[in-house]
Amino acid sequence: MENQTIIVQGVSNQEFIQRHARPGCVGLCGGMTKVDIAIRRAQRHLHAAGHWSDWSHAFLFEGRRVDGQHWVLESDIQILRRNLQLGAQENRADKYFDEKMFPSLAILDFGLNETQVTTVLREGLELVARRERYSLRELLGTLMVLKKPELRAQENRLAQERASYCSAFVKRLFLDAGINLAPAVSGKNTAPEDLARTPVPHVKYLLQREVPGVKTSGLRKSISAGVRKRLDKIKRRQP
Repeated sequence: MENQTIIVQGVSNQEFIQRHARPGCVGLCGGMTKVDIAIRRAQRHLHAAGHWSDWSHAFLFEGRRVDGQHWVLESDIQILRRNLQLGAQENRADKYFDEKMFPSLAILDFGLNETQVTTVLREGLELVARRERYSLRELLGTLMVLKKPELRAQENRLAQERASYCSAFVKRLFLDAGINLAPAVSGKNTAPEDLARTPVPHVKYLLQREVPGVKTSGLRKSISAGVRKRLDKIKRRQP
């Protein structure tokens, strides 16, 4: 298989996912929250021209379940009513149907065989069962070395045990299946853009919409403030 990009236009996010998602495919999205924008901006150091990355989050498609819905495995921060999900989790893919919140989507199909699909899904479910945490600290450690290629192959200086953020989570699952999606980067220094540029042969289905330019400053403060805001919402909703 050779790398191939198929640009998809004129469909909704829902149609895009329903048409192209398969078990074992990697999903990428570019979100519009303050945290997402800060992550996209930080990855500009990976582009020779300094362009922002299109991607702020990565996840793994599980396939359709008995409810007829596509489900995903991911490490994320998510608020559901009064509950906070912080770490490895399963979610319906419909969380990515909002086209204003997620104007950019990609699905990477590596043509995994049945054994490989079983492995990545099994290992992902194991991390969910073990309540693997989302590591904001590791994410910050990764973003701080993006402009220093010589440090990216080294271990994340802020690494934690039993924790990972989104793209490190996905890379880990593929490593369990013997596939290194970002060979030049250590596991816990893997950014969403690294997965988008993977040298591993695949077909990339790409759906992108024009979005207005956004300016940010203070990367660390932007991410931390975004997380604090989400936590504050939980506290305010509690009786």
